[in-house]
Amino acid sequence: MAKKTATSKRASSSTSARKTTRQSSPKKTGRKTSRAKTTSTPAKVKSQIDKLDVEILKLINQRAELTTGLLQEQGAEAFYAPQDDEALWKRLSSKNSGPLPDEAVRGVFRQVISAARREVKLQRVAYLGPRFSFTYLAAVERFGESAELVPVSTIASVFEEVNRGHADYGLVPIENSTDGRIIDTLDMFRRLPLKICGEVQICVHHNLLATCPRNEITDIYSKPQALSQCRDWLSRSMPNAATHEVTSTSAAAQLAKQGRGAAAIASRQAAVQYGLDIIAEDIEDSSRNVTRFAVIGDGVVEATGDDRTSLLLQIPHKPGSLAETLQVFAKNKLNLTWIESFPLRDEEGYLFFIDFEGNVKEAKVKRLLTALEAIAVTMKVLGSYPRTEPRD
Repeated sequence: MAKKTATSKRASSSTSARKTTRQSSPKKTGRKTSRAKTTSTPAKVKSQIDKLDVEILKLINQRAELTTGLLQEQGAEAFYAPQDDEALWKRLSSKNSGPLPDEAVRGVFRQVISAARREVKLQRVAYLGPRFSFTYLAAVERFGESAELVPVSTIASVFEEVNRGHADYGLVPIENSTDGRIIDTLDMFRRLPLKICGEVQICVHHNLLATCPRNEITDIYSKPQALSQCRDWLSRSMPNAATHEVTSTSAAAQLAKQGRGAAAIASRQAAVQYGLDIIAEDIEDSSRNVTRFAVIGDGVVEATGDDRTSLLLQIPHKPGSLAETLQVFAKNKLNLTWIESFPLRDEEGYLFFIDFEGNVKEAKVKRLLTALEAIAVTMKVLGSYPRTEPRD
């Protein structure tokens, strides 16, 4: 089905809420939206807005003060609490009657909470940069912009920053719904003793960005994964343009800014940052293009009843080993959500990266791990953490 596009449209300066062509027709969410009546004079409406602004400011500061006091009372474990964040987002979504979409409401609360945390302790978070890459957007989604977000150039560098204690947490891509596993991330879990203490899922929307009209574009830049995720659209809609791989979507946006005829595949936020026009929106081939990011660090996360556990498993390299392993999951009625294999570097055989529903504190998960230990050559539990929904 053809995607809607917009030609030479200037991106909005707001990075907290996405405007897409799909928003031209209202979503049928079943919510009743309460819009202010416009029968009052502009002067009266402005007066009402001024009063509301003062009240909102007062309430935001009260919320921040209470959050800061609670953090000081609860101590270090409260500074990273994804289970509390997820519970808050669900509660706000259930109470939100519009017209603001959930992601806009979430953005406001996220910034208030992030700023309150900074008043007590500055969280340093390393991520695969540069700014306005999709990993950066995932870091903002989890930690807010008041955290110290530190861009590094490789996935290995994210792990090293956390392992050396230079960062409290790291954020790295782990899988994409279109392209599958991120092998560099899985390999670093094998090499360093770090844990997964959370996840962020981002709906990845790619846009064609440039400073010239569409018919003048001759070269398109982006990272390999973005080009791969838009390959059908590119062959169909831009068959005469040459594609070029670069290190990130942000780097691509910078190149598009510099030359006539150059374009980038990148996020809407990158268009805002680099002053580019959005030539075509949502050009990804899959309407459900989701990247899952892992939060790495030593954070202790409480069980929520809706958790995911990740582990690395090496089993004997002989017939029937994998079937025997999978039977252990079936016997304990635990649902596998992801399994990936990659070859061992220094010996014959494979290492398996496995995700399943459940928490290491649950009795049936404890039974599973005991049974797997009896089978495995090596086993490393990477962590249990709350499952999340994809964020737009």
